[in-house]
Amino acid sequence: MHQAAHILGNHQEEDAAKVRRRWDGLLAAMARHHARAGRLAQAVDHFRKVARSYRPGLFHCYAVADVPRTNNALEQLFASQRTHERRATGRRGASPAAVLRGEVRLIAATATRLHPPTSRTLGQVSRERWRDLRRQLEPRRQARTLRTRFRRNPGAYLAELEQQACQPTLPA
Repeated sequence: MHQAAHILGNHQEEDAAKVRRRWDGLLAAMARHHARAGRLAQAVDHFRKVARSYRPGLFHCYAVADVPRTNNALEQLFASQRTHERRATGRRGASPAAVLRGEVRLIAATATRLHPPTSRTLGQVSRERWRDLRRQLEPRRQARTLRTRFRRNPGAYLAELEQQACQPTLPA
């Protein structure tokens, strides 16, 4: 376990391919020496099984700069974002906007904290990409609006739905 932690700690700052090769070598050695594990053989098998399931995404943090290596760092990132959101809105709970536009807000807030934008970078933003993103987010906003209408007046909302359902689908 200490060797696994040492490999994933990557104190030598090796690239993703080398860390992956060292990790695969460790798992292969565990498989070869399985019989010598004695009472810990089941634990070794379990570790190898879990390691295989995590393998596809395990080395991404070594290939991409600024990606945290542990969930702890990600959890801290999300918690700080939630704290900033609560301070900015004055709400005790999560802002409805975090649900509506959460993916965009989280990425924008994180990127802004890591690399504050300059006026030059803001001027280079593609308006077409911005419009596409707005189009993708619009259905969420509309669904939220409909839920609000239902909460305010459920009878009127259901009557309108019933009226729409009773309309003939083809012209008579």
